[in-house]
Amino acid sequence: MIALSLFDVHRAWGYTAIVLNGLAGLYGLAAWRWPRLRGRAVWGAVIFAEVAMMVQVLLGVLLVTAQHYKPPRFHMFYGFVSFITVGLLYSYRYVFKARNQMELFYGLGGLFLMGLGIRAVLQVV
Repeated sequence: MIALSLFDVHRAWGYTAIVLNGLAGLYGLAAWRWPRLRGRAVWGAVIFAEVAMMVQVLLGVLLVTAQHYKPPRFHMFYGFVSFITVGLLYSYRYVFKARNQMELFYGLGGLFLMGLGIRAVLQVV
């Protein structure tokens, strides 16, 4: 049996969160451009991707607090910004809903989260 450390899970889940947010972002932009793609599936993808990013941040916090891991200099910064970004996306949803641009907003937000994840990974490599 393979024993995975918290560090290994954090690393693997990071790539998962990056890909999920990228795909959700592209889906959101496609749904904004082509209204027939809009619906529950867009929001399911967005929620799943953002929850994946929050799990990633939680894994990082657990790694630092429970195992006293010292991350590279800006790696934690990108995790904090990811956490704040998800909160801002959620808090501004009604502004963009009123403008009928929710898919655009969450599509760009997903791509931004993907970029933050990529930057965080590049700090470790």
